[in-house]
Amino acid sequence: MIEHLYTDEELEIYQEQFNPLRTDRQMRRRRKPQVRHVPKKSRAQIVAEIADTAGLEGGFNITYQPSRHEREWLLSSLRFFYDQSLITDVLALVKGGKEASVYCCRADPSTGVDLLAVKVYRPQKFRTLRNDAMYRRGREILMPGGRPVGREAEHIARAIRNKTAYGAQAQHTSWLMYEYTTLERLHRAGGDVPQPIAASENAILMSYHGDEQMAAPTLNEISLEPDEAGPLFQAVMRNVELMLQHNLVHGDLSAYNVLYWGGEITVIDFPQVVNLHTNNDARSILARDIQRTCEYFARQGARRDPAVITDELWHRYHPDETSLRDQIADYSRFFSQHSQEALT
Repeated sequence: MIEHLYTDEELEIYQEQFNPLRTDRQMRRRRKPQVRHVPKKSRAQIVAEIADTAGLEGGFNITYQPSRHEREWLLSSLRFFYDQSLITDVLALVKGGKEASVYCCRADPSTGVDLLAVKVYRPQKFRTLRNDAMYRRGREILMPGGRPVGREAEHIARAIRNKTAYGAQAQHTSWLMYEYTTLERLHRAGGDVPQPIAASENAILMSYHGDEQMAAPTLNEISLEPDEAGPLFQAVMRNVELMLQHNLVHGDLSAYNVLYWGGEITVIDFPQVVNLHTNNDARSILARDIQRTCEYFARQGARRDPAVITDELWHRYHPDETSLRDQIADYSRFFSQHSQEALT
């Protein structure tokens, strides 16, 4: 894991780099005056220190040319994978977003593949995901490596509630590790998801889908052939059901989070995954996932009823008390009827 933790002063200077799709001109135009304390270190000192931790003088030189705001954070986040002989180069930005950005990397020959994808998260304080508390409800806090925090849970939960720097870092780590551990579980179970390779403090390294000229597009970017829509819808639903078998609901499933390449789909983006049994909003989140998926496939000619699918899956994997009482009543009537028939 990367040991360097940035101070608020360092992050303040480099907060503009966390969305690589913005230009420097746009950032200057949108920047609002801020009242700032005089930093203990000079700007030049901070830049030099971050450059050292990023490995700019350590041989990690990349083909991709990031903006000046993006460069230091990108290289420091990926240095762990470079040092572990997992990647040798960063070739291109695949997708930039408010939550994270994905890059295509040249894999080290020892990995046995040519290309890998890396998802680099923005720090939690700079993310703009709305209402992430809804997704965190009912989830344990995960430490680096994916372990639950155990005896420190109450201490960390209090730090998160008090919005301390320690709490923010713990929350950021837990968010990232939920994606990584979910990918591990689903990939082992045969799910159509990227294969996770390794995780660092701010990034996840995983299998790349596409080729060097083009990354796999998401479904919302393409139109399917008439004979593809039905089978691919079933493939997505197979993965939804696999998640439910592992007590998971994706939480943000739509055509924007399903890759298409070579006639096959790959479901991506799992940090907001919720527990089927411990999150009180699980059913509404599942219904939204299925609604969005059905809307896309309906436009492709494969019409399905999202309400019917949601009800069927929910009662199959999360029978509520009413359903259980109904089943008991059915069994009672069955045995009562057959007992009377036996007496007569």
